[in-house]
Amino acid sequence: MIIINARFLTQKITGVQRYAIDLCLELKKIYPLAIFVSPKKIIHEELAEKLGVEIFGSLNGHLWEQIELPMYASSHHSSLIVNLCNTGPIFCRSKLVVLHDIAFERFPLSFSFFFRTMYRTLIPFILRTSKFIVTDSQFSKNEISEYYKISRDRVNVIPCASNSYFRAINSRENKFILAVSSISPHKNFRSLVLAFDKLDDDVELHIIGEIGANFSDTGLLNSVKNNKKIKLLGRVTDQELRKKYSEALCFVYPSLYEGFGIPPLEAQACGCPCLVSRVASLPEVCGDSVLYCDPYCVDDIALKLKVIVSDSSLRKKLTELGLNNVERYSWRKSASRLLNLIREEK
Repeated sequence: MIIINARFLTQKITGVQRYAIDLCLELKKIYPLAIFVSPKKIIHEELAEKLGVEIFGSLNGHLWEQIELPMYASSHHSSLIVNLCNTGPIFCRSKLVVLHDIAFERFPLSFSFFFRTMYRTLIPFILRTSKFIVTDSQFSKNEISEYYKISRDRVNVIPCASNSYFRAINSRENKFILAVSSISPHKNFRSLVLAFDKLDDDVELHIIGEIGANFSDTGLLNSVKNNKKIKLLGRVTDQELRKKYSEALCFVYPSLYEGFGIPPLEAQACGCPCLVSRVASLPEVCGDSVLYCDPYCVDDIALKLKVIVSDSSLRKKLTELGLNNVERYSWRKSASRLLNLIREEK
């Protein structure tokens, strides 16, 4: 019996939760015997209903995961607990954990003191006691293996994908550059804004994503809010996000660190040409389907933005390459790989 830790249904959707949701929806189709269990306070009721989630226990958060989830598994004679969002019960050895990246170690200032302390405490124990370790990319596999001194053979790569919901629905009539990410230090928000300020084109910058709790550059935020050409849109629905991807002149992703990076794939699936950083996992994920920039050089970001905004033939080429790149990934294939990994070990 496989039990899926569905605590992600009690959390806001970021990249980690989106990974878990899309993978679980496919896993449910190909392995309907999987049991999805969650603590109370589910905020994604429709998804919980689709997965047939069982609510168990009276605790929430990490306490539920460490205490009541193993109790549930023990009472149901589970052979494995599958944890898709970085953490899992420490003292349970019959578990699979997906550790997406180690951003909390590489860019600690992007996270609260509590978050990074919790992860720095839990993750080494969780990895040591896991039957399976999974991550999103070869880049993250190398990072995890080297940082935690774990044999590369123990770390399995199962990539992310773009949800099939994301597809082109509009012509590109609006002249704006789109960025999608939380506004936190390792997402390189400051460099993006400074680079955009160097453009003399009549184009806007639309930024989708919440302001990170640890983003302290209030001066930059205030100047952005007073800039009529920059629009901070906060969190949006998938419907609004698809519309933005489909209408944007181009998509820019100048992140300093990504374990995979789903937004460029979503943009490409909607026919949006992409400019991304040549760092971390992004060259692995995007291949030759995007225009690259040096995220540590504001002038280079600005130059590449100017190139992609002004060259319609380049945008057309990148759109075609992007649509081909998206086809390399699918949640069905990733769910099948996860299931095969578990079955091969039995």
